[in-house]
Amino acid sequence: MEEDLISKKELLDLTGISYGQLYRWKRKQLIPESWFIRKSTYTGQETFFPKERMLGRIQHILSKKDDLSLDELAGKLSDMSSVHKQLLTIKEVRERNIVSSVTLERYGQCDKDEHKYSFEQLIHLVAVDLLLGKGELSLEEADLLHRTLSVNRTQFEGKSWELFFARKMGVSFFLQAPAPSELVFDEGVRLISRITLEDLTEQLQGKLG
Repeated sequence: MEEDLISKKELLDLTGISYGQLYRWKRKQLIPESWFIRKSTYTGQETFFPKERMLGRIQHILSKKDDLSLDELAGKLSDMSSVHKQLLTIKEVRERNIVSSVTLERYGQCDKDEHKYSFEQLIHLVAVDLLLGKGELSLEEADLLHRTLSVNRTQFEGKSWELFFARKMGVSFFLQAPAPSELVFDEGVRLISRITLEDLTEQLQGKLG
């Protein structure tokens, strides 16, 4: 099953950015070359992008471009090592608006303000909050997602991974796999969302920045 793609025209219409901005960001390495995917269509060759990753990256760039130069922003995007060292208390998570109050209250798992969350725990909260915020899963599915990530935590610690959220005949399931992954599902499976650790780290970095 291929990742959900968005055409260049759809991307520009949806985000309101210009053709010039898009390719200027590419030249500045704010958007990876590998995300520009050329495919044949009935009108000829067109450019497509991984939809969720591209929309997340553009949102991040737009939120920071008034405070940082493009070169400074590119530097921050290329170096996320500091994010992996983050330890935040539940109070800091709340004050920095890392995740919504609904996510924090349901999955924070600690009433003590001084309790510190590791990078992995923060990423799990961001993953749940991201999909809840998009309206793509119910609270019961969010419970399953958070439990899945928590159970797999030691297995994927320090490794790059991808998260797949899919449904078949009304039944939801999550699959966490080493990245990059190319998975083939049964016929009838609908891929709701595909998120990489890189995407989530970038989301977290944007909140911390």
